[in-house]
Amino acid sequence: MEQTKAKRIVLGLTGGIAAYKAAELARLLIKQGVDAQVVMTVGACHFITPTTMQALTGKPVLTSQWDESGNGMAHINLSRVADAIVIAPATADFIAKLAHGLADDLLSTMCLARNCPLMIAPAMNRQMWEHPATQRNIAQLKQDGVIVMGPDSGGQACGEEGMGRMLEAEQLVQAIIAGFQPKLLTGVKVLLTAGPTYEAIDAVRGITNRSSGKMGYALAQAALEQGAEVTLVSGPVALQAPQGANLVKVESALQMFDAVKKLVADSDIFIGVAAVADYRVAQTSAQKIKKSSDNLNLELVPNPDILAYVAALPKPPFCVGFAAESENLKAYAAQKRVAKKIPLLAANLAQEAIGADDNELILFDDAGEHVLPRADKLAQARALINHIIKLKGTMQ
Repeated sequence: MEQTKAKRIVLGLTGGIAAYKAAELARLLIKQGVDAQVVMTVGACHFITPTTMQALTGKPVLTSQWDESGNGMAHINLSRVADAIVIAPATADFIAKLAHGLADDLLSTMCLARNCPLMIAPAMNRQMWEHPATQRNIAQLKQDGVIVMGPDSGGQACGEEGMGRMLEAEQLVQAIIAGFQPKLLTGVKVLLTAGPTYEAIDAVRGITNRSSGKMGYALAQAALEQGAEVTLVSGPVALQAPQGANLVKVESALQMFDAVKKLVADSDIFIGVAAVADYRVAQTSAQKIKKSSDNLNLELVPNPDILAYVAALPKPPFCVGFAAESENLKAYAAQKRVAKKIPLLAANLAQEAIGADDNELILFDDAGEHVLPRADKLAQARALINHIIKLKGTMQ
């Protein structure tokens, strides 16, 4: 949240059914510390009321060029103090207006008069989205420097399926916050592992751990915010990958190892966050092992050490490891960093971090220890990415 404090945006709503999502978007932006001023078109008011948006933001909603008392120049006054204008939803009609420089209401006039970034979240029927005219307009807006967030594919209000669905509020918040970041990792390729691995015993049973994947996914988001090209190799988790990440789904440690071996040569930074199972069953059963009164003996064999493999490559990427310990955190973490021969290792207590939405991290590098006080995992991820950027820069 520290990256968004004092940020001001104009949140513009146009006339589409996806306007209902703007209420949650406004709520989440306020929660992130963003100062949001809502501007609605006449069409938007048919789908959600200005009263709703005013209650969520604590500010009067503007719907007309003539709403503001004073000099009558709301389109100038608001755009000059905004860090960005965000249009969500952006209908096909409004996108066409933007592409051709039309300005017949407050919101479109403000977009034309702005001197700040413009972000739009398209929302429309799949055939409207796929129409050549809409695609030409989107291409023109991108060429003009407008940030286009989405759309997504899925079920639509009309009952059809396809592209054109507006991104969910959480995804839009991620994209908006990413737009505020300095993009220090532009052109840098980051490879991450995240989540647990699942080592099968038989057709229905397996060995795994309690890792939720939240820290790895937060790091993927933080790297994307800084402009990196991110590939996320993920074990089985109940999380949605950050918008823009290349997601590679795996299950076992061997599958994760194979994926990393294929991808690592093209990576500049490798961050091993995944809680990879140390052992797997030597001989799995294709069928369910029936329960009996006898003891069941399983032979366990060690899984490959993915981080050690990457760090030992002839030309390794900048390697960052993670250590989750239940005791002697500092001693074990420091030993692990030296043993793996990596420049940076992040450590935390497993019982305090696994599954939680926040944690405390201790970073170990050649300069010693650096404590990141307890905070939500996205804030921790942003702090860690900034540390990686600084440390990597000093080593070049």
